[in-house]
Order: sequence, then structure tokens, then C-alpha cells
Amino acid sequence: MKMNKRCLQCLMHQHVKMAEMTGSLNQDGLFHQVFRYMSHVDFTKTNPEIIGEVFALVKEYIHDQDPYRHIRNDYNEMFLKQLDQLDQRIQTFDYAVKYAIVGNIIDFSPMHQNVEHDVMTYFQNIDDLSLTINHIENLKTDISQATSLLYIGDNCGEICLDKLLLKRIKALNPNISLYFATRGEPVVNDSIEEDAYKVGIDEYATIISNGDYSLGTVLSRVSQEFLDVYQKADVVIAKGQANFECLSEEKKNIYFLLMVKCAVISHYIGIPEKSLVCMSQSLL
Repeated sequence: MKMNKRCLQCLMHQHVKMAEMTGSLNQDGLFHQVFRYMSHVDFTKTNPEIIGEVFALVKEYIHDQDPYRHIRNDYNEMFLKQLDQLDQRIQTFDYAVKYAIVGNIIDFSPMHQNVEHDVMTYFQNIDDLSLTINHIENLKTDISQATSLLYIGDNCGEICLDKLLLKRIKALNPNISLYFATRGEPVVNDSIEEDAYKVGIDEYATIISNGDYSLGTVLSRVSQEFLDVYQKADVVIAKGQANFECLSEEKKNIYFLLMVKCAVISHYIGIPEKSLVCMSQSLL
């Protein structure tokens, strides 16, 4: 899906938040540079692609190629400490999917910030949570019949829950080849290869980079390595809103796992905000 005019407010807030969190000393100068870019932006691009380009400007301006590294590390550590306990709570594949979706509420965007307390509240009440769109049975069937699956990750911290789902996918189909994709370069709090290795994703899947710095998965910008894996995969699992925005119009066997965090996505899918979703592209 392309940029929606209602995304502009969030985009501007994101710029301000980036300036604050990266500790830019001359924020006025940074804003002027960003606004110059925005005055010529191509609005046929997706919102995640535009945010990625803006973040690249921010990194260049402050001379720091990974300004969120400490935040990513802190959230990975936070959930790594609880991973064994969370693993023991997950009794079924369905619960593994639900936990992975709940992990998607970890976000540093200004319109929907959630912290550890919020995530833990969801975990504590997970028995009472239901999916507004629930295609888990279709996902299980497709996994059991697949030879390869590409899992496209999203945020730091969240990938610890992805690891637990990958473990269940491998148990469901021990012969399946699993690939886990990260962003190619640091972009806000999205996971990169070092995060995936840090939390042990390689225990269950081959870790690959998508080769790009966009916030989501922009197929026109990804590496050939990623594109080859994507095209050959029988099943793709795409985490989070940014990946949904980038891949929602693809004709591919994709399952989107996400929490709906804004009115734009809510309206596009036709479900309330804060809905939990396991949605098959083929059943849309």
C-alpha cells in the first residue's frame, strides 16, 4: 500500500522523535534537511520506505550509523532474560503465534509507544486475548506441506518471541528449511543480523539480511540473495505493520502477523485498532 496522507502526521512526529532519541545537537538544522527531503518526496512510495530514507539522512547528519543500538540491545536483553519462562508457557502452536503477535506491540514510534509493563500485561492476560483475524489453521496446514519458509522479522525484543515460534514451526515440520530475514542496515529499532544472532535465531533458521535500510521490506530495493529466498519460499511470514504496508499487494503465500496500531491500517484491513492478526494474503 502506498503512502496515505493520514500518515504524514505520524511521519512528522517520527522525525521529531528521531531527533530527540539520537541526541542531535542542532535539531533545527536536522529538521530543515528533513523538510527539504519531504518537499520533494515521492508519495507513491510506501511509508516504511520514506521513513527509511529519512532515517538515513538522520544517521548521516549526526555521524552515527546505528544511533538506536543501545535501545535495541536493552530490549533484546530484557526478553532474553525471560525467554525460558515464556517458552514454558507456550503449550501449543496457536499460543506461539499469539505470543509472537503480542511481541509486535514493542515499538518506538511516537504514536504508539509501549514499554515492558504493557507487554507483560498482555502476556499475563494472553488466555483472554483473541485474534480478530485468525488464519492459524491455514498457516499450520501450509507449514506442514512446505519445503521452505521465509520469516521476515520486525523489531528488537520482539524477535525473541519470533524465535519461540520458529521452534514450533520446526517441530511441526522437521524437514522444512527456515530462513529469518532482518533489515540490511540499522533503521530505528528494527532488527539487524547481529540482533538475530544475539538471541539465537540461528538455532532454528538461516539468518539473512534483506540488504536494505527501509523500515519494512521494499522488494525493489532488497538484495538478490533475499529476493531469491523470497521467490522460492513456499510460505512467507511477515511481522509488523511496516512489512504489511510493503507486501500487502503481493501475490504470494504470505501470512501477516501484527497488532493493528493506527487508523490507516485499521481502515485498510477493516478491523478495529489494537486488533491482533494472523492473516493470510490469499484469504483477503
